[in-house]
Amino acid sequence: MNKYIKLSFISLATVGLVTSCDLDAPTQSTLDASSVYSVYSMAEAEVMSIHQSFGETNSYRGRYLPYYGLNSDVEVGSRTKPSIAEATSDKQSLWNYNTLANNGQMNTDNNAYAKFYEGIERANLAIEGLREYGNVDANPDLAQLLGEALTLRAVVYNDLVKAWGDVPARFSPNNSGNMYLPRTNRDSIYKVLLADLLEAEDYCYWPNENPITQSVERVNKSFVKGLRARLALYACGYGLRGDGFRRSKDPDLAPEKMYQIVKDECIDVINHSTPLENLSFEDNFKKLCLDDVTAGGESLWEIPFSDARGRVLYTWGVYHQSKDKYTGQAQGGTNGPMPTLWYDYDPEDLRRNITCVPYRWADVDDNENVAQQEPGSIDQWCFGKLRYEWMTRRVTSTNDDGINWQYMRLADVYLMAAEAVNELDGPAAAAQYMRPVLARVLPAAKVEALMSQYTASKEAFFNGIVDQRALEFAGEALRKADLVRWGIIDEKMAEAKEKLTEMKNKSGKYANYPDKLYYKLMDDGETLEFYGLEAGDTDAEGGALEGYESKGWFVSDGTPVITDDYINGLYVVQPSTHCLWPIWEYFINSSNGMLNNDGNYGQLSD
Repeated sequence: MNKYIKLSFISLATVGLVTSCDLDAPTQSTLDASSVYSVYSMAEAEVMSIHQSFGETNSYRGRYLPYYGLNSDVEVGSRTKPSIAEATSDKQSLWNYNTLANNGQMNTDNNAYAKFYEGIERANLAIEGLREYGNVDANPDLAQLLGEALTLRAVVYNDLVKAWGDVPARFSPNNSGNMYLPRTNRDSIYKVLLADLLEAEDYCYWPNENPITQSVERVNKSFVKGLRARLALYACGYGLRGDGFRRSKDPDLAPEKMYQIVKDECIDVINHSTPLENLSFEDNFKKLCLDDVTAGGESLWEIPFSDARGRVLYTWGVYHQSKDKYTGQAQGGTNGPMPTLWYDYDPEDLRRNITCVPYRWADVDDNENVAQQEPGSIDQWCFGKLRYEWMTRRVTSTNDDGINWQYMRLADVYLMAAEAVNELDGPAAAAQYMRPVLARVLPAAKVEALMSQYTASKEAFFNGIVDQRALEFAGEALRKADLVRWGIIDEKMAEAKEKLTEMKNKSGKYANYPDKLYYKLMDDGETLEFYGLEAGDTDAEGGALEGYESKGWFVSDGTPVITDDYINGLYVVQPSTHCLWPIWEYFINSSNGMLNNDGNYGQLSD
């Protein structure tokens, strides 16, 4: 269970606070660092305290995880639907590519940007202390802690750069010389992180190699390698810079060099893991909802939240109208699938019905102890990878569910390997890493047909990677960063609007569906059976089904459910030139003139 974040730490990192240009972060205290970092139990508390910065109210918990990643071509705000009429609202503007520096959700002194630097400061203190006093060459457990601290710092910097681009780089504890820092070119940050993670690989145990790594709430060698591969892909990919949207010009981050890192790291992880085809796609998410943090399966690392912390299911799960009878919480469904996503899956793809849910849970006669499914709407789907009904414990908070955030899973490693090997060696060599992803969710004949299509050329295989990462990771907030690094975010977001327009008009691939959705309550008294979600279903047949009710789906009362307001609100400016958040005004104003959002949100051009 999520024990590490529950610890009550009295640590060096929590004794003092300083305020600087870009953070409210802890600083070194007068406690005896030599005593703390030479004793495993005390040093462990220091490293575990980094997690506290993940769980703060406006950090990953309530700001970054709910908002970063929207809108993509597979993920969208659901309860708060896209709207051009509401384009300037605080929430809408966080994900419609028109975010302002005074955003009311973010422009506070305790928000994600500040808490990320707080976590970095905690990590810096632990790294410095363990290097000086940990005797890591002679004590492998203390070396594991140093590897964890380096990796957790890389996690935070990775997310800082994804959201804000060029940011101040602080790789040593706060002092009078680094209180006020300008933005740093992200290339130099990536190079430090790639080196840090290479070092951390030598320190960290493989999953289950040691009692420390029996839980996926602790960093292990597989995650370190997987994260290094992910960072290498970001480092050589496209991004918004001071002189436009482009790749890095740094020869150290050239694509062929980065792809080699990805290939080597991912293949090593795969060779040390349970074969993906032996792991169930659905069971991975059920384990997440059951707080099963046993290492050695598909999950490689999770941000740990205590039972009364974290808004993961609250944000990304199935919507419950009021107090769920399973857990006692009324939430879920804040974010959901793009309305077109269900229709992009092969009907036999096991991922479809797990990822896209056309229902929500509603009270029966206002009785909160009795609930049943009711149809949602085509513009308000739910993600189904996280479900209250898969949990076995009550939720004690009205807003927090305690489900961990799964930061990386093994399928990602396979598809990163496939992508890199295709670029270096071609599709025939890469096929062995794509095939297992498909084999566990599709019939054998369809796997062979797709593999034949994908291996026709390097370009065809890359297009297969783009498609399969959408179908595999929808609802896991990876897609936006993928579209950015591939340099295709404008193309794919424009395509998303085109598909929505076809859906609104019931043209193209959507012409062969009924206007209505037909549903029937099953004998268990709580679940629904649907008709109308498959190509070839008709209103005539649906209307004749005994015991079925109907609801307007594509069309309601003669009017398309998908509206121009929804379509035009998906993004309101060019995504590639607005794919980053600005640094918030609070931090600009307290930066002693070192920070700004001039040009492309203050990005550097070198």
